[in-house]
Amino acid sequence: MSRTAASRKPPAPAGAPSVGFVSLGCPKALVDSEQILTQLRAEGYAVAPQYAGADLVVVNTCGFIDSAVAESLDAIGEALAENGKVIVTGCLGAKEGGGFVRERHPKVLAVTGPHAAHEVMEAVHAHLPRPHDPFTDLVPPSVANIGIKLTPKHYAYLKISEGCNHRCTFCIIPSMRGDLVSRPLGEVMAEAERLLQAGVKELLVISQDTSAYGVDVRYRTGFWQGRPVRTRMTELVRELDALARAHGAWVRLHYVYPYPHVDEAIALMRDDPARGGLVPYLDVPFQHASPRILKLMKRPAAPEKVLDRVRAWRAAKPQLAIRSTFIVGFPGETQAEFEELLAFLREAQLDRVGCFAYSPVDGAAANALPGAVPPDEKEARLARFMEVQAAISAQRLAARVGSTLDVLVDAHAEAGRGKAKRRIAIGRSHADAPEIDGIVRIEDGADLAPGTFARVAIEASDEHELAGRLASSEPGTGTARQA
Repeated sequence: MSRTAASRKPPAPAGAPSVGFVSLGCPKALVDSEQILTQLRAEGYAVAPQYAGADLVVVNTCGFIDSAVAESLDAIGEALAENGKVIVTGCLGAKEGGGFVRERHPKVLAVTGPHAAHEVMEAVHAHLPRPHDPFTDLVPPSVANIGIKLTPKHYAYLKISEGCNHRCTFCIIPSMRGDLVSRPLGEVMAEAERLLQAGVKELLVISQDTSAYGVDVRYRTGFWQGRPVRTRMTELVRELDALARAHGAWVRLHYVYPYPHVDEAIALMRDDPARGGLVPYLDVPFQHASPRILKLMKRPAAPEKVLDRVRAWRAAKPQLAIRSTFIVGFPGETQAEFEELLAFLREAQLDRVGCFAYSPVDGAAANALPGAVPPDEKEARLARFMEVQAAISAQRLAARVGSTLDVLVDAHAEAGRGKAKRRIAIGRSHADAPEIDGIVRIEDGADLAPGTFARVAIEASDEHELAGRLASSEPGTGTARQA
């Protein structure tokens, strides 16, 4: 879980009431933070980078696992100690109707749940009156168009729905964010267009369950650019792909459950990401491989079919990079079932993998299951799992040495020491989502600006990273294109 300060913001009028902001949790929570910050600035509030300069502080919390709860409570306590006036929002705020937070931090001004920009603004208005007669020209045109973003300017998260219809026994998100509510297709596409027109070069599609987009409205017809388009993942992805290609940008899919129609999205992925569009990347939360454990999790329980799907996807799209997440030490998990999971991992050969030791989150149904795995054993299984995956990752990345990849530059870094010290570019290939996957080090990329696409000849690899140099220009193409 990451903590994001609201530092990427436009200037505010002198003397405007000031709000500090701390954003915790997943990309979905980050989008909620962006919406609140945009509304604050639209109403003329300033956004303070430090506690000391703020009239009050908003803390957007996470409550998914115990460590996230602890960090959120610590952040609230820190804000109270440093500033004294704190409004709490986000997933932890929904716990016990806000009572969980109030019991531990009774001095907070207000508590709301997630996806609650209106309620947060009401609390801000109650404790910090809005500026007198604010005008829309207080907000720079670029901010008025796309809102305040907490990501670098060349990529942005595009949230297509809120909530989830699944009832996984290890998860309490539905109790915090509710059932699935899909955004209107035309609204999603309009936001995507505004972001791309503002210079965004990568759209990261997120939700609790991207594959279920439109289920709640029975895939009813929406409208985009005067055309009827079904509110369904396949149709949405097709429109996003065409729009992104027109702007030379990437689209990346996250939180995709392996429903049959995912095959349709695979077919839309581009073999040549250099030209923009839907990149061959899929984030699929498999969680486990033992049929019994998956059943206890209330997850699809047919690992052999999952392996068949993975093979079919890769046959259809050889460049496809697959990322997933897993849980070890789930209540009742035997050593044999853990070995089953490792066998699945070796067979699936996933490109990127995250893993968590089961955490008994308050309110999760799985807490009542028998056979709790001792903490030391959970950590031992986690370490072994990651050791197996590290070997798989190293092997798959080594296979890319000698190839040429399209890379989106994110930043620069210093490499080497003494006289060998040099400035290099840090970027990502189609196989790497920001912050959660690997990177590509471009040794001669010091002159490449963030948001630039470059062709990189890969020369070296390790368990998580690739390294290379700018490839020789192809006739008429060059080595990089600027965002």
